[in-house]
Amino acid sequence: MTPVTISALALSVGMAVAAGLVGCFAVMRRMTLAADAISHVALPGVALAIILKLHPVVGALAMLLVGAILIWTLENRTGISTETITGVVFSVALAVGAMLSSGEELLEALFGAPGNLTNLELAAGLIGAAAVIAFILSARNALLVSLVSPEIALTSGINVSRLNLLFLLTFALTVALGLRYLGVLLMGSLIIIPAATARRLARSLNGMFIYATAVAVTSTVLGSYAAASTGRESGPFIITVAGALFFLSLLRSSPG
Repeated sequence: MTPVTISALALSVGMAVAAGLVGCFAVMRRMTLAADAISHVALPGVALAIILKLHPVVGALAMLLVGAILIWTLENRTGISTETITGVVFSVALAVGAMLSSGEELLEALFGAPGNLTNLELAAGLIGAAAVIAFILSARNALLVSLVSPEIALTSGINVSRLNLLFLLTFALTVALGLRYLGVLLMGSLIIIPAATARRLARSLNGMFIYATAVAVTSTVLGSYAAASTGRESGPFIITVAGALFFLSLLRSSPG
């Protein structure tokens, strides 16, 4: 059995809170499929980092940020939907990443491999999680207004285009935070499933935030301990718990 350290638990909880908050707006923006696809854009970055002997998360984050900017640019210039553009970028990224990765490296990139956590990784991860949480909480009103009516947002002085870019970059950072625990294949699921569960249970945005973060944290903690006790990758366990909580939420009627 591989023990779950306090530092690893702290980082995973921070990541889960960030994922829960970002997921609320991803679900409301109907990015359910696009959100999962965006996480796959990290794969070629992981592969290149391994080839260049860099930390995999560094390569993943760089590729995710480039992917987010590319998706935003193409959406603004072409008018094509975010889902369509993300699907194209995702497909190309997945193909390139698969060509650059070996079997074992590809498996770890897809499903996550927690491994040993250094002090630098812990500090960077906690700072990144704090940045995501701070952005969502501070910009939640602007995000909500731009979601309900971009026209009203513009007349209120909100730069909708810049806000969309910042949200995509925040989403990319959130994905990077969770790659260690879930990998590129499953990280998008931790962003979407808790938020989808919260949407069924909550009656307000604040309630949705609370439910989503609670489900994400519970899934991450229980899944991490289950993975440690069996010596397996943590990603599948975390998402299995999240999925179970979602199906349990179906037993309750949606709030009126």
